[in-house]
Order: sequence, then structure tokens, then C-alpha cells
Amino acid sequence: MKFLVKKSPDHFIKSINDEISSILNRNFDSFFPEYILNENLDEKFAMPVEIMEKDNEYSIKAELPGVKKEDLDIDIDKNYLTINAKKEESKKEDTKGFRKSEFRYGEFTRTVYFPQEINVDKTTAKLENGILHIDAPKLVIEKQDKKKLQIQ
Repeated sequence: MKFLVKKSPDHFIKSINDEISSILNRNFDSFFPEYILNENLDEKFAMPVEIMEKDNEYSIKAELPGVKKEDLDIDIDKNYLTINAKKEESKKEDTKGFRKSEFRYGEFTRTVYFPQEINVDKTTAKLENGILHIDAPKLVIEKQDKKKLQIQ
């Protein structure tokens, strides 16, 4: 026994549209790398940062290969830190009848937000072998003793 199912034209058009979308997605997903179609493109090319919270401070490491100390700008406030870095590099090579010239340049910015206020005056930064080390001590708020209030 066979059953007949009546389908509306809207259902037919939707099924064709779904099939075409499926074919296109299968073919183009393998053709284009994931990062090209990714909405969070800035995260893929941001400077790598490692943040560690210790008892009394935050320790930040940022990977900045080839960046010189004079090309770094660090802004700090009580609850955030912004690292701006510029990198410029050029190479020229002349040999017998051959000339080669290469250049690279870029600017990177990364902001780190802290859940607790930091002591701006005691924060230190050091650049060693392409790694920026920042130690940001937490702001210590003195604890006050518990007190009973008298109602007047």
C-alpha cells in the first residue's frame, strides 16, 4: 500500500533552498580557511598575552618579538592596562646583479582589565628577549575593625 502526501509549493521551495545551502556550505567550508570568515578576526591577530593572578599582584607577559623598548607605549589606570607596540623592520640586500628588499611593519594594541584595582605607582615593566613582563601589585585597602553603631 502506498501513501500519498500532499506537499505545498512553499515546502518544496524551502527544501530546494536548504539543499542548495547545504551543498554550498560543504564546498566552501573546505575552500576558505576558518579565520577569513570569522567575525572575531582581531582576536586571531592580537598579541599573545599571559595573565596570572597571584595573592598580591597580577603578572602579565606579552609576546612582542622584534619590538624595541622605544616603540612601546603602556598606559595604566587603576583597573586596566593598555599596551601599544609598533614594529618596523626592513632588509636590503645587494649582490651581483641581484637586489632584494623586504619590509614588515605593524601596530598592535591590547587592553587588559583587572577585577580589582591595582597600585599604579608600584607597577613595573621590563622588556627581555621579545617578552614584556609587567608586575602590577593589587591595591591594598585597609580593613577596618567591626564597630557597633549607636542609634541616637
